[in-house]
Amino acid sequence: MNFLPEKIEEYSLLYTSKENELLRKLNRETWAKIMTPRMLSGHLQGRILSMFSNMIRPVNILEIGTYTGYSALCMAEGIAKNGKLHTIDSNQEVCQFAKKYFEHSKYNKNIIQHIGNALEVIPKLDAEFQMVFIDADKENYCNYYDLIMDKLSIDGYIIADNVLWSGKVLQDKQDEETKALIEYSKKVQNDYRVENILMPIRDGLMICRKISN
Repeated sequence: MNFLPEKIEEYSLLYTSKENELLRKLNRETWAKIMTPRMLSGHLQGRILSMFSNMIRPVNILEIGTYTGYSALCMAEGIAKNGKLHTIDSNQEVCQFAKKYFEHSKYNKNIIQHIGNALEVIPKLDAEFQMVFIDADKENYCNYYDLIMDKLSIDGYIIADNVLWSGKVLQDKQDEETKALIEYSKKVQNDYRVENILMPIRDGLMICRKISN
């Protein structure tokens, strides 16, 4: 299923800044060699993540769900000098794939990979984050949110992917992942500590900014 009508997506990409060569290569190799390449953030969403990161200029970024490393490299483009991007994934195979691209990137020293269960890794991270990207198992989005909030700076941002779930959030018959994503959106909407906007970009980005503790 296409997230946007094909012609609209082509037009959008026509007027969007290009990927660099490393990202283009990563994109191609993911589609050629990795299962479920549709999970890749890709060109349009990658430029959005880069734009947000460049606006925020985060000292510390947290990514939950590394996959093949595309989104991490995009967010690293805006990180402060000597800043750190912590990225977590439980899949060793894709972590090794991502590591290869991180090592060929000028952001290699900024990126710290964690292989394991994010619910166990996050509490051990001794850092305050200005930008967080959630793109992992949907059933745990609310749990990730709860773990992150105390580590998120005031004016820090959480960006959660897939909150529209190919439109399944509007269907009467819903699986557990869909229900979890609806609960996540409700949780954010009802949290007095944040202001938020759900952007219908690709599969839906829920963006929230922390305004109080």
